Amino acid sequence: MPFWKTTSSHPSKQRLAQQTAPLHVRQRFMGASLSKELKEEYGFGTLRVRRGDIVKILRGDAKGLEGKVAKVDLTKGRIQIEGITQKKVDGSNVLIPIHPSKVQITKLDLTDKLRSAAFERRKPSEKVKKKEVKK
Repeated sequence: MPFWKTTSSHPSKQRLAQQTAPLHVRQRFMGASLSKELKEEYGFGTLRVRRGDIVKILRGDAKGLEGKVAKVDLTKGRIQIEGITQKKVDGSNVLIPIHPSKVQITKLDLTDKLRSAAFERRKPSEKVKKKEVKK
């Protein structure tokens, strides 16, 4: 079993596995929920955040603000959003790192063909759609 899929129930071992995970695994931790409109359109609720997506901040001091994702930092597990800055002591502004679980994706950047193809793979099957209609 891979080390990042630890079966331990010890919180310290869970944290250690997450902090020492390689970058291709850390991508999985960068998921954010989709807005209601996008959930209805695509049929799933979460997606990995990418540079260029428009997100709305749901928690923290910048709650309610929207902006374009400027940077996705896999090593720290944070994203930075254009316009969400903090003033440093020397007077310069710095982008604030925000955890992706504290934001909601409102508009997707679909310029990448591979990402567009991933939506086709993730679409729910017709059987699932028919079950929802019967309810």
